[in-house]
Amino acid sequence: MGFRMRKSIKLAPGVRLNVSKTGIGASVGGMGVRQSVHSSGRQTTTLGSGIVPGVYYQSSKGSGRTAQPPPPAPIKPKKPGLFAPKGEKELYRAVGSQDVQAMKRVGEQHPDFRVPSYSLAGLMMMASEPTEAERLLDEVFATEKDPATDNFVTSYLYTRMELSIAEGVTAELPISRDAVGLALAELKQERNDLAGAIEVVEGLEPTAYSAVSLAELYAASGRCDDVIELTEGIKNEDDASALLCVFRGQAFREQGFHDAAHEALKEALRARSRAGPIRHSALAERAQNYLAQGKKSQARKDLERILAEDSSYEGVREQLAELAT
Repeated sequence: MGFRMRKSIKLAPGVRLNVSKTGIGASVGGMGVRQSVHSSGRQTTTLGSGIVPGVYYQSSKGSGRTAQPPPPAPIKPKKPGLFAPKGEKELYRAVGSQDVQAMKRVGEQHPDFRVPSYSLAGLMMMASEPTEAERLLDEVFATEKDPATDNFVTSYLYTRMELSIAEGVTAELPISRDAVGLALAELKQERNDLAGAIEVVEGLEPTAYSAVSLAELYAASGRCDDVIELTEGIKNEDDASALLCVFRGQAFREQGFHDAAHEALKEALRARSRAGPIRHSALAERAQNYLAQGKKSQARKDLERILAEDSSYEGVREQLAELAT
């Protein structure tokens, strides 16, 4: 399995991992406005004209110290030529009008355009028609082709999407085999097909976001040994690796190896610059490890640290109340 090659786990260029208190479902497209908020307080707004390349610009405000450059000049959208294949023209029109059913029909009627059409339709149907979305993405994934290298995608799409990787963690990805696989795994996990989800993610390239997804799936399946093996040698170098350290600590704790769990969670907490939700998760897990060792005072300190930074963190007040009795 590729993920045993731990040294190759990396965050791919151009991919961002975002962390929040709650997970975010898949969203596809570029039409309208997308706004994101960084833990530093920086707010970024992206305006786009649609999935097909067109006019867009991005501006930021908040903690940034440098002035933002002016919006770029509008980019003239590329269109299929006069002699372009019929499927190419139909898919272009379907994407421009955001017509998911039309995208799917292109894939049904024009096999040469099945990979891009089913990828787009499946990703866009995740929330509204998860069963059909899973069928389409399953078919794309089975081809072992990467939509990112498809001529239609490279010619006409600038779309990126946010996909749920683990609870509270999303990855912003281009339309690619990774995006298809992670979305497919999410759909399988939603209907409790953990074995199917694991098989899909194990078939992806070993990147940081796929490792996070796999660690969560192993943990949900009670496969503590696999979590530990997957995360062996992981150091706290970014949000993704810090979260992997949390999964490692949890797996050790559940096996009763409290000292090993403490070392993993200590590593997860080593850098205070990590996203708040990841640090809070590490503190909450360390508190449980302390309680398992009968160290109530240390557990209380970790829970109070969470409360001081996030008074709405689920279960913390209740646990503190129990410790006070």
